[in-house]
Amino acid sequence: MRHAHPFRPAVPEPTLTSDTHAPCRTPAPADAPAIPDQKSPVGPRGPLLLNAAAPADAVRLLLSCCHSRRWAERIAAHRPYPTVDALLAAAEEAGYDLTGADLDEALAAESSALPHPDAPPAARTALRAAHAAYESRFGHAFVISLDGVRPGERLDAVLAGIRSRLGNEPEEERAVAADELRRLARSRLAFTLAQGLTDHRQDL
Repeated sequence: MRHAHPFRPAVPEPTLTSDTHAPCRTPAPADAPAIPDQKSPVGPRGPLLLNAAAPADAVRLLLSCCHSRRWAERIAAHRPYPTVDALLAAAEEAGYDLTGADLDEALAAESSALPHPDAPPAARTALRAAHAAYESRFGHAFVISLDGVRPGERLDAVLAGIRSRLGNEPEEERAVAADELRRLARSRLAFTLAQGLTDHRQDL
């Protein structure tokens, strides 16, 4: 049996709302779908990988899910977590406690990725225009959780979401964005734990 590799944060695959400016992001391969599933099944050893990580590594992993340092440090400080559900619940609770400054920090690290190159040109143009209009109105990237949305329907869901939310007042949209960011961070964390568990098993 080989020794397991030192803990390293797994990287969720990019989505239409992934943050390409945050640490540990890598572009999707050319043949990858534009918007992969944002939540993956997590095995029972998933939280043990986070529990065993050095403090800096744990914070770095968490920052790849939501780029609020206070959010990441709070979750890392309350280790160990007995189960995946306990860890995800703690992440969600911390998301409800984001201050205005925390939310600004997290949203500033988000950027709007483009759809897969194989998407029709009209769809790529429409998405770029929609993102530009949203960012011009609200001053930050559009974020949305796509849990439960089928892969073939995600582009339409993003376009519909942007167009609908463009009608919000700025403070109303901040509340909506905070809720979507909290859900997206939970999904990214679940995905990251699942990937970390897979890497760990492959090294055994």
